[in-house]
Amino acid sequence: MKNIYCIIIFGLISISSYAQEENIEMSQFLFPEFTRGVILMKSGIRNETLLNYTLLKEQMIFEQNGKKLAIAPNELRLIDTVFIENRKFIVFNSVFVELLSHSKWDLYIEHKCKVEDLGTSTGYGGTSETTATRSFAAIYSEGDNHQLKIPDDHKLNPYANYWLKNNKNLNKFTSMRELKKLYKHKADLFKAFLKKDRVKYDDQEGIIRLIEYLESN
Repeated sequence: MKNIYCIIIFGLISISSYAQEENIEMSQFLFPEFTRGVILMKSGIRNETLLNYTLLKEQMIFEQNGKKLAIAPNELRLIDTVFIENRKFIVFNSVFVELLSHSKWDLYIEHKCKVEDLGTSTGYGGTSETTATRSFAAIYSEGDNHQLKIPDDHKLNPYANYWLKNNKNLNKFTSMRELKKLYKHKADLFKAFLKKDRVKYDDQEGIIRLIEYLESN
């Protein structure tokens, strides 16, 4: 079947009426620009379009007729896989997670972000309140949740959660300490690996190497 370039088949939610990409703050997106990708439906239909993932709303966004649109929540169940730049995303718990590794075990990463409230300047080089981190939903609870412009007095702090599926078990970890707990039966191997390779939590390739080592020994 030929590729379908229009995604009118989805029930869509309009995210923004901005016609030009330069008006959109790209720091909120996983990719630096909208890139042509593929949405593969469970029916086998392939939809090609410009895609990106917004960390603010945790939604897959695509471009159509100069607008940025999100796939409606009730349509997520129809999607098999989204491909962007040789990277794979699937729907899990109503959001997209990226598949980092697939073998006898699977490793997924859930891309997220927090919004840091920098406070209002006092005019003396300080702010009126201590720097705080709040959720995007809290900041926009009374506003337009589909607005893609980030307030000037806020900044984004991206972070990630990992999901590990092995032996038919699915476990979430959000730190190296939590990953170590998942392999407490291999504590010596875990310690030995980190002694040679000082893997950090935000090092995706390092996390994969560590799990591969633990799973094969």
